[in-house]
Amino acid sequence: MRFSFLTLQRRAPWRSAALVAAALGLGACADFSGIAPQARMTDPKTLGLGIGAPTAGSATLTANPQWWTRFGDAQLNALVAQALQNSPTLKLAQARVDRALAFTDLSRSAELPAVNGALDATRQRFSANGVYPPPLAGNVFETANAQVSASYELDLFGKNRAALDAALGQARAAQADAQQAALLLAAQVTRGYVAVQRLYALQAVAQANVAQREEVLALTQARQKAGLDSTLELTSSEAGLPEIRQYIESLREQSALARNALAALTGQPLGLQDLKTVSLDTLQAIAPPQTIALDALANRPEIAAARARVEASLGEVEVAKALFYPNINLVAFAGLNSIGFDRISKAGSEQWGVGPAIRLPIFDAGRLRGQLKGKTAEVDIAMETYNALLIDAVREVADQIATLQSIRAQGVEQQAAQASAQTLYEIASQRFDAGLNNRTSVLGAQSAVLAQQRQAIELRARALDAQALLMRATAGTAAL
Repeated sequence: MRFSFLTLQRRAPWRSAALVAAALGLGACADFSGIAPQARMTDPKTLGLGIGAPTAGSATLTANPQWWTRFGDAQLNALVAQALQNSPTLKLAQARVDRALAFTDLSRSAELPAVNGALDATRQRFSANGVYPPPLAGNVFETANAQVSASYELDLFGKNRAALDAALGQARAAQADAQQAALLLAAQVTRGYVAVQRLYALQAVAQANVAQREEVLALTQARQKAGLDSTLELTSSEAGLPEIRQYIESLREQSALARNALAALTGQPLGLQDLKTVSLDTLQAIAPPQTIALDALANRPEIAAARARVEASLGEVEVAKALFYPNINLVAFAGLNSIGFDRISKAGSEQWGVGPAIRLPIFDAGRLRGQLKGKTAEVDIAMETYNALLIDAVREVADQIATLQSIRAQGVEQQAAQASAQTLYEIASQRFDAGLNNRTSVLGAQSAVLAQQRQAIELRARALDAQALLMRATAGTAAL
């Protein structure tokens, strides 16, 4: 085929240009009408959260990639840093980024000329009944060929550019996925750390409750021996201890499991036995914002990844459209060819060729339209995925802000209840010191104080957990 084309080119060079023009004319007949994406991307500005108008001094969301440091706990900072360094999940995400970037290099190479070199040396017997005349026919000769060839695809219809855009979109999506993995990991470590410290705090309160109940039991035993209390009262005092001790064992089990989970997140299974106990009150609270920057939500890693996949899908649609048009390559070669190794460097062994190579789909039984429909459907899927993520992001932030505001209101009431319980305990202690009531009344008042302490721990842990979830929902943005 090449030899016939070269002969044509040598006899009438203008015919090559005519072929190219004809191919372009046929390409103008490409029909992909009626195939277009149906979905539309949601504009983030159209989504309002209704948190309320900002007031003087109100907090707003501001970027902070190392948001966990705002809790002010060095032990937590070290755990998150270790998790980000050792996590197999993050290493897997980075490997996917590297793979996506490699695809962009591959796509970019299609926009440049390709040059290849070849050197062949063959000893062969030529058929006596073939196309070769004597003295080649029926004899053994050596053939040598040294050639450099070059080709360049004329991207007249943007196929290579669109393929590169699609590859770049996938690379951006992979990078955003890696950022999302890091964000989720940091949130998991923070929440796990809060869960462990909550269990430690509950154990301390439970131990104080055991000590209080043991003191009540001792007093009841003394009163029963003195005939002041009955066996029923003694049995009632004894019954409470096994229950609270079982509760402590349950807390210990939960603590061990929570430490194991935290250790796995940081890449050191069973390596957190020496985790230090810190008071939840020492973790600095992050105030819920009064306004939400929707542009910040739109740039959350998983939303950015979804947007990049929309762009990549649009690029793949353009590639599918370009396949309807002719594929035109400029091909050239130059080199040496001879019968006999010793003659390749002699005059007359030169050979060369140049010309266009054109490929045009004429009848494909609907294959190209089917392929374009599939790529267009992928655009719809990518767009609706983006829309769903954006709406869910707004909901998630609204949920966490509502939770934090409720916990803050509950905290006000709980503090008032704890203050009342503490006052009653102090009054009971003073009356006991004055001989106006017995020790059992004091211990009963102390039980109310311990119950309020447990409630304070639960609310504080919930607030910190909700703050970590808010940080995750806003991609590491929050208000101080």
